[in-house]
Amino acid sequence: MNRIQSRPTAGLSYNPNEPKYWERDALDKEVERVFDICHGCRLCFNQCPSFPELFGAVDSGGGDVRNLSAARKKRVIDLCYGCKLCEVRCPYTPRDGHEFQLDFPRLMLRARAVESRAHGVAMREKMLGNPDRLGKLGSVVPKLANWACRSPFQRAMMEKMLGISRAKKLPEFAAETFEAWLKRSGLPPAPAAPAARVAIFHTCFVNYYNPAPGRALVSVLARNRCAIAAPAQNCCGMPALDGGDIAFAQKLARANVASMLPLVRRGYRVAAINPTCSLMMRKEYPDLLDNAEARELAAAVADPHELLYALRREGKFDREFRTTPGKVAYHVPCHLKAQSIGLRSRDLIRSIPGAEVVTVDACTAHDGTWAMKREFFELSMKWGEKAFAGMKDAEAQVMATDCPLAAIQIEQAIGVRPLNPVEILARAYEADGFAQPVPPPPSAQE
Repeated sequence: MNRIQSRPTAGLSYNPNEPKYWERDALDKEVERVFDICHGCRLCFNQCPSFPELFGAVDSGGGDVRNLSAARKKRVIDLCYGCKLCEVRCPYTPRDGHEFQLDFPRLMLRARAVESRAHGVAMREKMLGNPDRLGKLGSVVPKLANWACRSPFQRAMMEKMLGISRAKKLPEFAAETFEAWLKRSGLPPAPAAPAARVAIFHTCFVNYYNPAPGRALVSVLARNRCAIAAPAQNCCGMPALDGGDIAFAQKLARANVASMLPLVRRGYRVAAINPTCSLMMRKEYPDLLDNAEARELAAAVADPHELLYALRREGKFDREFRTTPGKVAYHVPCHLKAQSIGLRSRDLIRSIPGAEVVTVDACTAHDGTWAMKREFFELSMKWGEKAFAGMKDAEAQVMATDCPLAAIQIEQAIGVRPLNPVEILARAYEADGFAQPVPPPPSAQE
């Protein structure tokens, strides 16, 4: 039997606008090639459950990926939850300019997309892939929606009918959406000479479930003399992409590009509060839409703390903190690491006098909607154990993470929901934000 070549086959494609992306034979050749490289390398043995499943399946089949059954291949694909940590670690990626052009998570996305086109997008994936529709429905009567999400009977029915684990803690709908708060309170007036121009991509999670990070970001940006815009927006499209619904993800992406690009052309940067959303717009939109407009927007997208850190480098960041959070356990989101921008939110927390940050660098394995699914919930809690233990063992007064879903997963495991780092900054500016006042500078103590 001939050896599988490691160089890309003619079927290589991570761009859904290319016809070969959708060809089953082309996909199968790439899956075979990539599985063979990963089986030989094994660098990512501990990154997610896909790799132990792959290695065990190939080993039991005599060491040849061509002996894998369709069911075993599908299991490997389904166990990939898109954390992107393997892509960060892998030495063979397009990011590194390597000739193998290996991007495991995007190949798994492609496999799900091809399957969905052939057999239709499953009902659960359609539901979870449209957070705006769920959010709008739940926000009509949030108390009733939250009761239903806590009711044992309702959760049992959700599990039976939709495959949503009854044991999974779900986000609760906010009494007032972020958009409603914006409409009621308005944005702060722009300063005459703004330090930066920032368009907030508040994300569907902040809008419908936890507006606090959005309100905090407005406060912190205003304090740092930024001109702030809040353009019309919808879900970034990552949940639809994860579920294999490429067409719907493209529709959502096009709407966001059309709404935000005029602001970008006026000098605004787009600050996406959720790392998954900034990753989606930065890394996925250019191929998902494959046009100059998407690439132009992608270049303007940033994490909010990345923008604030840039102000600090320029000497424009307000350091007049009044209270301190003390010891903070900071969880590093996988999708933030995948953007290669450094841990700017952690660094900004460290700039608060009296703050001590313990960094917890481990995946919580929530990853979009994967942990919500009946067949994956228990596995998600197992693969998140290192992160949960790290946060608990830090024995910190305050916990933080940029990822709202990681926050829910951590809360489920240890009973405390971390704050978004921008909430910590906003509170530290206030006299009653935290119990401890900032310590005086060394010169004042002498």
